Amino acid sequence: MTQTVAVLGTGKIGEALLSGMIRAGWPASALLVTTRRADRAEELRTRYGVEAVTNADAAKRADTLILAVKPQDMSRLLDELAPHVSADRLVISAAAGITTATIEGRLAPNTPVVRVMPNTPVLVDEGMSVISGGSHATAEHLAHTEEIFGGVGKTLRVPESQQDAATALSGSGPAYFYFLVEAMTDAGILLGLPRAQAHDLIVQAAIGAAVMLRDSGEHPVKLREAVTSPAGTTINAIRELENHGVRAALIAALEAARDRSRELASGNG
Repeated sequence: MTQTVAVLGTGKIGEALLSGMIRAGWPASALLVTTRRADRAEELRTRYGVEAVTNADAAKRADTLILAVKPQDMSRLLDELAPHVSADRLVISAAAGITTATIEGRLAPNTPVVRVMPNTPVLVDEGMSVISGGSHATAEHLAHTEEIFGGVGKTLRVPESQQDAATALSGSGPAYFYFLVEAMTDAGILLGLPRAQAHDLIVQAAIGAAVMLRDSGEHPVKLREAVTSPAGTTINAIRELENHGVRAALIAALEAARDRSRELASGNG
């Protein structure tokens, strides 16, 4: 942890990474941040004791640069960084749909680039960050990236060719669960429960089911069958889900998300 790490574009995801690194033992003196607004820079200085600098200064001083900007802001950021980033720096991109080849093409030859797709639960240290190395990234670079993102959840290495699929499942994944919770809460209201009670019942069911999936090691089919008694309430509900094509709809939805990720990666925004 003797290296200097700069988080460029310290919004919600960038701040989550920053706080995760500090909790993991990174000294504030080894961390730099960049922001668009002076008041945001002062807020981060006060909260974490880190130094706020310009993008150019971050590129000159940091060993690792984490590009946590929105995809539409990446081109402008790379224009700022290119004159100052030498090939001994590690560049980590957390911008959806931006390939390592795109970033490599804008920086000095042989610059190591790692692409990461985090999801929003990094804000509560329960994220999943999917990591892919570019053509010049070594095993050491990937391990360093895992060290950083491991402070806010789990990490998984995949070939970059699988990043679009991972984005569909993991990057967008929390939204699907929020959508289901919303629908199930509405169903609870239809069945006569107050909204607050319906919400609490569904949220706790979701948390409990997720923990059982994570900790039991059982296949989801086995866990579902344990709740599904013959001629009972659950099997009747599942029959209706199958009748309405929910399984097929989910598969189609994830395929659509994957296809859109491919479009963004190809520059068809």
